[in-house]
Amino acid sequence: MEIPWDLLALSPPGWGGNLLRGLASTVQIALGAYLLGLAIGLGGALGKLYGGPVLRVSLEVYTTLIRAVPELVLILLLYYAGTDLLNTALESFGYERVDIDGLWAGIYVIGFVQGAYSTEVLRGAFLAVPEGQIEAARAYGMSWFKSHVRIVIPAMIPFAIPGLANLWLITTKDTALLAVVGFSELALETKQAAGATKAYFMMYVAAALLYLALTLVSTAVFSWVEKYYRRGQPDQG
Repeated sequence: MEIPWDLLALSPPGWGGNLLRGLASTVQIALGAYLLGLAIGLGGALGKLYGGPVLRVSLEVYTTLIRAVPELVLILLLYYAGTDLLNTALESFGYERVDIDGLWAGIYVIGFVQGAYSTEVLRGAFLAVPEGQIEAARAYGMSWFKSHVRIVIPAMIPFAIPGLANLWLITTKDTALLAVVGFSELALETKQAAGATKAYFMMYVAAALLYLALTLVSTAVFSWVEKYYRRGQPDQG
């Protein structure tokens, strides 16, 4: 049987352009959600390590619940319930309801989920920093803030990179779950293309290759970043 490769042509009536647009949306959401997750994770890690009892318990509840509930359920809950809660709050203050852009909604939902995982990755990286380096910073008279900016955070980055690299790859895959709420990222574009052309095998193989290409590029970038931050350190094998 002849495979209709012309269906993947980048110009109409081919569907290749649709898949590439879906990939672009996937990268946009993944990057925004990843950065949001990192910001939440950094605050969460510092809160768990140095916060008071109430903050620590609150963060423990957050990370435990997020990691316990399946991500698809969380996405449905946060996407729909979060939008309703926001509009209810706006209406209670006399404002009109708003329609949240799908791109930002996806970033918010996945970023909030990834924040729990980033919290634990960064907390473990902070704990991996030798205590002697922190004591040396204190001996030089550095404040808590200065010692963390100049000593602790640069020292913990090499320990965090492997875990953060895995979280990035997980984030790119989690974007596919947004197809259930109708956002046109790569997974939904592929489903629509396969349904319209009936070339299911070819379309899903093409999508898999795009995900693979994104993974290979991401792995190369994180490998370079890890090598950069581990310069001068013994080879980890």
